[in-house]
Amino acid sequence: MTQQKYIIDRKLSIVKLSENLGNISDACRKLGVSRQHYYDIKKALEEEGIEGLLEKARNKPRISNRVAPEIEEALLSYSLEYPTHGQVRVVNELKRQGIILNPGGVRSVLDTDLGTGENNFFFSLIASSRIEYARFSIFR
Repeated sequence: MTQQKYIIDRKLSIVKLSENLGNISDACRKLGVSRQHYYDIKKALEEEGIEGLLEKARNKPRISNRVAPEIEEALLSYSLEYPTHGQVRVVNELKRQGIILNPGGVRSVLDTDLGTGENNFFFSLIASSRIEYARFSIFR
């Protein structure tokens, strides 16, 4: 039995026991749950059916932490033009263009959009043009 199936069966047993006993308080007391939990289960069952009894993800996407698309575009175009500039230099050059960003934000965008390690765009560019490098790291 999977964990989701177990959770659904457990919640259904609360509803079935209350129907069999004819008393919600006694059923909740015997199963060790609150009456509020019973009513939450019953409401979810009525509104959404069995799917309503599944555990729902509680985490929300953290969109507010993302850099604006226009800033990201400017950062990527600058980084492609000057691939050897580090995070701090990129921040200083973009600041001259009126774009405010911190070095951590630069690192985050470049790691996300260009990949890290051997998946890094610059790494593959250097490898493909057969430039010899030894322990070469662009943004680290």
